[in-house]
Amino acid sequence: MSFRSSCVVTCAVALSLGGAVLGGAALGAQTPPPVAEQITAAIQALPKELRDGAGVMGYKTAGKLDWLRPTKNGMMCLADDPAEEQFHVSCYHDSMDPFMARGRALRVSGVKGGQIDTVRFAEVKAGKIKMPTAPASLYQIFGKKDAFDAASGTVKQGNPLFVVYIPFATTATTGISTTPSDTKPWLMFPGTPKAHVMFSLTM
Repeated sequence: MSFRSSCVVTCAVALSLGGAVLGGAALGAQTPPPVAEQITAAIQALPKELRDGAGVMGYKTAGKLDWLRPTKNGMMCLADDPAEEQFHVSCYHDSMDPFMARGRALRVSGVKGGQIDTVRFAEVKAGKIKMPTAPASLYQIFGKKDAFDAASGTVKQGNPLFVVYIPFATTATTGISTTPSDTKPWLMFPGTPKAHVMFSLTM
């Protein structure tokens, strides 16, 4: 089974939570890596030309997301959470942040699984969460916990995932199939606020 195929469920969960990965039992509170290391790791998900201006949220203290540097180019990244079993960094256009941040907040408050989207979708419908009116990108890298090599500042054997959010998109409005594919773009969660086009990438 390819990463693309095996990622459908896991990555869907990550996307629905706004960047969080549920990789099993948490490793517990751990001292976060140095801020500079977190920033370097987080921006690896982005194309090189977008890295310097991207904002980064990470961990100054265990378990609490803080801004490590501001956003200058409309892209924001989430550093790897030391408490998770899997390495995971993500970067997305800040027009998606109201939706993403709400997912993180709901998870922290104890809301789980599909109920997170149930709440968010209702809030989008009610106008409480503003969704982007133009396509918005999201880049992620998944890997083993030691995937990031601090000495070289690179991710080793990471699995990238790139999507473009088009809220409420359907096959009829985009001409993109909803059939999962390893070789062609496909539309996930069609007709919903988090409808997005999935793309195959390699590292």
